[in-house]
Amino acid sequence: MQAKKRYLILLSAGACLVLLFYLGGVTLPAASRSRHDRSRHGYRPDQPWPHFSDPLHLFLPLDQTDTEEYNLHISPRQKRDVNTSVYKGKRCRMDSCFDFSQCQKSGFKVYVYPQQKGEKIAESYQNILSTIEGSRFYTSDPGQACLFILSLDTLDRDQLSPQYVHNLKTKVQNLPLWNDGRNHLIFNLYSGTWPDYTEDLGFDIGQAMLAKASISTENFRPHFDVSIPLFSKEHLRTGGERGFLKYNTIPPFRKYMLVFKGKRYLTGIGSDTRNALHHVHNAEDVVLLTTCKHGKDWQKHKDARCDKDNAEYDK
Repeated sequence: MQAKKRYLILLSAGACLVLLFYLGGVTLPAASRSRHDRSRHGYRPDQPWPHFSDPLHLFLPLDQTDTEEYNLHISPRQKRDVNTSVYKGKRCRMDSCFDFSQCQKSGFKVYVYPQQKGEKIAESYQNILSTIEGSRFYTSDPGQACLFILSLDTLDRDQLSPQYVHNLKTKVQNLPLWNDGRNHLIFNLYSGTWPDYTEDLGFDIGQAMLAKASISTENFRPHFDVSIPLFSKEHLRTGGERGFLKYNTIPPFRKYMLVFKGKRYLTGIGSDTRNALHHVHNAEDVVLLTTCKHGKDWQKHKDARCDKDNAEYDK
């Protein structure tokens, strides 16, 4: 009798398990772990499985992702800021934006565009062009050229500067050999205007290389752009006296070790750096002179050191 009862209990238990499995009330251990993992990622049984219609894309590093996809998630104001501060050819490298086949014809030859009538060229940029034209790499035949240099003055792109060239965007785009800047080299010393001094040149350089002073690491394209020093218009084009640093003598045989003379920005980019120069200035072998006279409303931002700094600067 007892054996019969045990048999009925086992049979009932087995039937209940089969029914539970059928209705989905009980899951196997592996399935329970899977469901637990899904719940941790926000999955709920009452939600349908997501459907992905697009195929998976290959992973790309951050600097290779498509900017159009990025632009979908930023505001129109951010788009304007990005477009004005970052060049469209930011991903350019020598293997992608430079045509080496043009250099295989006649070697490394540099062509300088002829100066357009009525275009003004600052003395500093004229020195650069004259130096190139006087070198053994210069060619007057664009068909033999490997590298192209604009005759349009791009050195000073500060809109407040008297050397600023207007309508440069249209003038560059109308050049017959521009070809989106391919195999071109653009020289620039100053860009943007006070107080922000962004790196917007006022035109899209396209695939051109940029030889620029004070270029930011964000916009510098390694092995493509050239970082150059900021030189004054009095800088000698060629030659000059022999250097004073001889036989690794430290300090060199010279009266002044460090000299700087320029504007002290009271606000905006660069103000923190130039406001700190007076800590190093000793008026003997380190002479760092700054003036507060910059912009029309500089007196509104005038500080306690301005009068003294302006007097020393004027001397």
